[in-house]
Amino acid sequence: MEHIPFNRPYYVGEEHAHVLEAIAQGHISGSGAFTELCERELERELGAPRVLLTPSGTAALELAAMLLEIGPGDEVIMPSYTFTSTANAFVLRGAVPVFVDIRPDTLNLDERLVEAAITPRTRAIVPVHYAGVGCEMEAICELAERYGLAVVEDAAHAAMASHSGRPLGTFGELSALSFHETKNLTCGEGGALIINDERLVARAEILRDKGTNRGEFMRGEVDRYTWVDMGSSMALSDLNAAFLWAQLENAEAITARRLAIWKRYHEAFESLESDGLVRRPVVPAGSHHNAHMYYLLLDDREQRDAVIAALRRRGVDAVFHYVPLHSAPAGRRFARCSGSLEETTRQSERVVRLPLWAALTEDMCDRVIAAVEEAVAELVAARIESGDRLLAEVVAS
Repeated sequence: MEHIPFNRPYYVGEEHAHVLEAIAQGHISGSGAFTELCERELERELGAPRVLLTPSGTAALELAAMLLEIGPGDEVIMPSYTFTSTANAFVLRGAVPVFVDIRPDTLNLDERLVEAAITPRTRAIVPVHYAGVGCEMEAICELAERYGLAVVEDAAHAAMASHSGRPLGTFGELSALSFHETKNLTCGEGGALIINDERLVARAEILRDKGTNRGEFMRGEVDRYTWVDMGSSMALSDLNAAFLWAQLENAEAITARRLAIWKRYHEAFESLESDGLVRRPVVPAGSHHNAHMYYLLLDDREQRDAVIAALRRRGVDAVFHYVPLHSAPAGRRFARCSGSLEETTRQSERVVRLPLWAALTEDMCDRVIAAVEEAVAELVAARIESGDRLLAEVVAS
């Protein structure tokens, strides 16, 4: 029986030709022809003043922290239920991540708890759009404006997703996309910084180009370029950009295919949810997700681990997700918590992510669905058996 991996990068078929074209053009470092194509397309799709390709979503977040001049002692509010890059980007600048609990429905940052975490040291709020489902951005942005804080969206999961009719990544002053091989649109490793505040555009180009005004030089605005600011090497190779261009050209078709798989899962597991055996993902009204992932929530960690093990016995590679950052050694060292983070701990122990990639066939989907149903049936049988043993012990005593 064929093993079904959790993820497999999807190729549209034109990537190889684009990469060869980039090689033939003789420019394979950053800021080449394919970088230009990708950046203009993302700006068009998002309606953003400027998008800069970066080597990763992590690099985009680090560039955002540099642009905002986050420094030692500053505080940045974010969820603990996220990848390490969300926090590391600001820890590298000497800032303190302040973890706030998540909502039990979407697993996103709970906007109702953010205000209590704000102190005189707070500089920014970093919402993470978990599974490509938008945070409650109106409430977060209103709060940020009231307290004079920046908003940096971690939109690593969120390419081609929207909230209240606006693309995710366009609410904050800055936002980060990821094109890692596990993401909907990929170039192996890559990312993008979305710049929604035009006042930050010129400096962002300088910081990305090692602190030089190379961008102005390439546009013929100066006759030479030199070191003018701090910066780092944060341009994406044009080879990666060439690969990404094929993905962006087919972004709508890729998203549609993923959404069809997501819907197939969602409909199949309705009865399990109705019977109280699992909980399916929640997508609030007005939120248009991109099918970045499909997950089920079990009752607790024991049941989660049992289901993952049962699926793997059936050749289905299912996984859990983040270990909350506040429980990690670096989280205890560099960050602090606002509140108990009870939901973060509880929900993180319940998540089972199922295989979802654009080339997943209908037969594979059916196998995953059948395997989940069998795994949950095993749980139910184990509960009954455990209950019977308990009853027998009570009777015997």
